[in-house]
Amino acid sequence: MISEKDFVKNEEERKRAVETLLRLSKQKHDQDAWRRLKEMLYPSRKLDVDVTIDDTTLREGLQMAGLTTPAPEDLAEIGRLLYEIGVERIEVMTYTSTDRDAIRIMMDNGLGGILAGWSRADKHDIDEILKLDLSQIGISHPVSYYHFAKWPGESVHSLVQRVVEAVEYAVDHGLKVFVHGEDSTRADWDFEKKFVNAVAEAGAEVYRICDTVGVGCSLPDHPLPNGIPEKIRRLKKETGVKSLEIHAHDDLGNAVENTMAAIRAASGLYEKFYVSTTFLGIGERSGNAETEKIILNLYIHHGLEKWNLSLLRETANFIATALNYHLPTNKAIVGDSAFAHESGIHLQGIRIAPAIYEVFPPELVGQTRKIIIGRRTGKHGIVLKLRELINQDVDEEDPRLKKLVELVRSSLLQVDRKYYLTEEEFRKLAGEAGFRI
Repeated sequence: MISEKDFVKNEEERKRAVETLLRLSKQKHDQDAWRRLKEMLYPSRKLDVDVTIDDTTLREGLQMAGLTTPAPEDLAEIGRLLYEIGVERIEVMTYTSTDRDAIRIMMDNGLGGILAGWSRADKHDIDEILKLDLSQIGISHPVSYYHFAKWPGESVHSLVQRVVEAVEYAVDHGLKVFVHGEDSTRADWDFEKKFVNAVAEAGAEVYRICDTVGVGCSLPDHPLPNGIPEKIRRLKKETGVKSLEIHAHDDLGNAVENTMAAIRAASGLYEKFYVSTTFLGIGERSGNAETEKIILNLYIHHGLEKWNLSLLRETANFIATALNYHLPTNKAIVGDSAFAHESGIHLQGIRIAPAIYEVFPPELVGQTRKIIIGRRTGKHGIVLKLRELINQDVDEEDPRLKKLVELVRSSLLQVDRKYYLTEEEFRKLAGEAGFRI
């Protein structure tokens, strides 16, 4: 038998929680109230590592099949938006005239210090990056034996030597060097650690763990080569490279999870940890970890507040338009439906306190809440939609509201009606009910 006295403490805590929720929840965004509400809802766990976003939308993202090649000015605008968000490093391609023109525009706009060229282990590639006056380079080369099938006539030693010479050449010419270990999550560890030590001795400052086919595993005790936390620990213990980076693909849908697991594994081990991401997750095949998702996870769960979140929606829309990319309506954070509500139960919660069904205020990321009036919408949703249109509270006993509810239900319950009410239709019905719109 359940006794009421068993729940006395819980009841006291419930009352305090609800009182605080109602006091701090606002229909219109209040940054100070949100900050205090966030502390209650999501107590953050501080990280002991400096997380640096290394956005590769202008390199990896542009390699996604079927995208439109934008004009240099559009590429430069993407770079500007990323810079305004607070992205600390932007990886770029240099192989086409469009790439190079975009880089020159970004350089003229003061972004030169955060631009990094992508390169093969080839002196010609490095020379092209030097011609553009870039100060950083990422030299990419496979580290799994499976990829070595591309060079059947070369020994493992000669392949490593090629990368070492490229790193030395780049360092000698004043470049800060990252080395990208392609297919790291399928690499033989004994070989990979020798490779990492060789490039570190040659002057590479950062080693990028590339989960090239998205097979990495986030479990802390998962073994090498797939276990990402274990790889980070072993790299710290058995190699001399100064910093690490994670570049996760989404072939199994785990790119964000693996990226966050890498960050957490690096906490307390490394002073700085780089995170290679793309906006909207665009990239080869199934894409990569989304820049916006990683930023929001770090903000919500770890209290990092060094990025301008208000530009996320604008940036998503611009990239989707410039690249002719279909932005999924239910895309987390930036999609059209991310803050859209139609069902009665959800709308009741939103009306009481938006945080009941919204993880954070839409205004935080440049979004707006959308109230959709459809067959699953009840009186709460109609009141919210009406309040949105007339910009004032509505008395639930107002006879006009009762009439509006009847008009809405009558319109939506037509046999051949399959879609929600448009904005224009709702306005017309509200006017018929007697409200001045």
